[in-house]
Amino acid sequence: MSQAEIAIPELTFLRRGKVRDIYEVDADHLLLVASDRISAFDCILPNAIPYKGAVLTQLSRFWFERFSTIVSHHLVAADVSDFPAALISRLSPASLNSLAGRSMLVRRTEVIPFECVVRGYLAGSGWKEYRQTQSICGHNLPAGLLESSELPEPIFTPATKAESGHDINIPVAEMAGALGQEMTSHLEALSLRIYCEAAQLAAERGIIICDTKFEFGLRNGEIILIDEVLTPDSSRFWPREKYQPGGPQPSFDKQYVRDYLETLDWNKQPPAPPLPPEVVAATSEKYREAFRLLTGNEFRMD
Repeated sequence: MSQAEIAIPELTFLRRGKVRDIYEVDADHLLLVASDRISAFDCILPNAIPYKGAVLTQLSRFWFERFSTIVSHHLVAADVSDFPAALISRLSPASLNSLAGRSMLVRRTEVIPFECVVRGYLAGSGWKEYRQTQSICGHNLPAGLLESSELPEPIFTPATKAESGHDINIPVAEMAGALGQEMTSHLEALSLRIYCEAAQLAAERGIIICDTKFEFGLRNGEIILIDEVLTPDSSRFWPREKYQPGGPQPSFDKQYVRDYLETLDWNKQPPAPPLPPEVVAATSEKYREAFRLLTGNEFRMD
């Protein structure tokens, strides 16, 4: 069963994103609830994708725990059974049931207002910029690369965080101008390290991580990894065995939905067209398959 709209009336609602709803728990904690909504081309689609929110939550937990020795994170608990008793006592059985598997209790942070994007392959907006300038965000690249080519080495290509519309790629120097060189260099090194370690693990399990974005916050002066991490919504995942540069790749992420929508006579303005049942089912399966391959565990909702 899919859940596009999830109401938790016992908590103060703060903000609704394309996928996540944010609730206030107390002065120091928030509750992030991942719905099964899916967006494409900055439009929320009318269909929900079964299990999507739970996959995003549980896969993020996997990565938060895996990289906890590299960087602190904001996650306190991603299972309602691990929520503090004081929080559980405030929630009705219906709310607890709605939150199961798809919610994260997190520490509040001061959000750093940049997307920390790492690219290992040439796709998306990076491919578009490369064709125009043979560079991405100030990184000069070799001539003759193809769409989906592996880059000589992963590169850090930050972007502004847009409340609506597309995020905008910027040079690292622009980020440094806003945050200072020391913090920018630290975020770049941290992002590249996490990406490289994740990409190595994923490759061993049959997945190429083309690119991904990280978000960070500050808590008591410390840089903290926040939001979601290395999920099909924040990354491009490609099946390694089918990889062939020179065009778009099959994917485990919502690129599959974008590709379907590109076949329609739609101007990419709201309202978005509905997805046929077979596209919904296939998308759900792709998200769960990515979880299974990356974690080594079958996806379960219990």
